[in-house]
Amino acid sequence: MTESQLSRARFLAYFTVGYNLIEGIVSVAFGTKDESLSLFGFGLDSFIECASALVVLWRLRRESVAESAESRERLAVRAIGGLFLVLAAVVAAGSILRLARTQHPDTALPGIVISLASLSFMVFLYRAKMRLARETGSRTLRSDAVCSLTCVWLSLVLLAGSALYAMAGIWWADGVAALLIAGLIVREGCEGVSKPA
Repeated sequence: MTESQLSRARFLAYFTVGYNLIEGIVSVAFGTKDESLSLFGFGLDSFIECASALVVLWRLRRESVAESAESRERLAVRAIGGLFLVLAAVVAAGSILRLARTQHPDTALPGIVISLASLSFMVFLYRAKMRLARETGSRTLRSDAVCSLTCVWLSLVLLAGSALYAMAGIWWADGVAALLIAGLIVREGCEGVSKPA
């Protein structure tokens, strides 16, 4: 990886951490206040996105040492996959509980606003990270790009669930949206942890 590519990778990782910390705190706060499990799960995913970016920064620390870099590459890809699986389990369990209790959020407006903001940033991050992953051939950068793409999917699911509840009052839309979010997350997690060590 050239010095220019390393700089771009670090910038994208730091930007990801900064944005997702804010998004995660806001989403978890509103998800808790309004009892929106899909918004709460979306906020947890933002923290997973932060962790994924931190794994990328760790992976890039000693890029110049070839053997160490390859070992870090494999470990980083698996670590990101493991983060996905932990998140999926938490979101799925909460969704099933919420649907069983017929609980719904107090309001859908925060979910709509946060998902639209996330879409604007995550599409940019996904494209920039994937472009850099292709240039460098880095599996870690590709996994991190997929993490951002998953956030795009999650934003769309959150938007759809929030809009259904806001417009039609469908009480189960939040719980089902959270289950869909868990399904998307677990798919990416399985792909990451199944990479050879």
